[in-house]
Amino acid sequence: MPGEPEHGGAAAIVFRGSQSLCREFSLVLEAKSIEHEAHEDEGAWELRVPASQLHQAYSEIGRYSAERSVPRHIPAAVTMHPGASGGAIVYIAILLITAYCAGRGLLGADWLSLGDLDAGSRGEWWRAITALTLHLDQEHLLGNVLFGSIAGIAAARLLGSGLAWASILGAAALANYTEILIAPATHRAVGASTAVFAALGLLTGMAWRQRLSLRERHWYRWAPLIAGICLLTLLGAGNARVDVLGHALGFFLGTVVGWVYAKVGAAENTSGRLQLVTGAGAVLAICAAWLIALSHR
Repeated sequence: MPGEPEHGGAAAIVFRGSQSLCREFSLVLEAKSIEHEAHEDEGAWELRVPASQLHQAYSEIGRYSAERSVPRHIPAAVTMHPGASGGAIVYIAILLITAYCAGRGLLGADWLSLGDLDAGSRGEWWRAITALTLHLDQEHLLGNVLFGSIAGIAAARLLGSGLAWASILGAAALANYTEILIAPATHRAVGASTAVFAALGLLTGMAWRQRLSLRERHWYRWAPLIAGICLLTLLGAGNARVDVLGHALGFFLGTVVGWVYAKVGAAENTSGRLQLVTGAGAVLAICAAWLIALSHR
């Protein structure tokens, strides 16, 4: 234990109690370079400091005691769902089949004009879904196949394949429809990029909400959101052909959905039946949207 205070006036008692707490608080004062002494008096242990440092000593011990008394929130172990690659396979198949049909002009239809996001056709809600499956070139298609599969598999591991992909589709379709409503009437866009950023937002929202429940510095709590925004900035903006508004809306809505899922514990309350229903619902929604689009040719 540190010795008798050498200066700072008469010694004042800052703590009286058990030996274990006395030793603990002594370490706190030592770390703050506060002179002190500890000794036993009639069965109790005392910590004494110079009177001039009494207020500082009380403050440091009080701050340490407050932190010591609040239990740390340790996040529960994350349960990883099996079969995450199944949804990615369906996702890839849908994009490739649509690309083949559009390239061949099957059924005598111009798939691109019938299914693209056309802000001048605000009453045609199905374009918010069909536009997600169309691409202008192979580079655009392959990029979305790669990055969409990676982000989708990560989300499916957390939420289950059906719920994850249905949520990605829902957030992306809502983002597209919002874009139809607010963009100029001449605006047109296609691509699964909005869904890719919705998946990224889904992951960001879940990680962010979990971090907010931890007793950490503010920067650590907000790190997932900051990282997600940085990725959005790096990957979601580019030349004039990039649909920046769609990317931003997809990321924002995906983040909201992910945050809500983490808040209500959706990842721990999923069943095989829910995965089947939501996954099948997502595929049927895409098929229905295209049937309606093709019926307008």
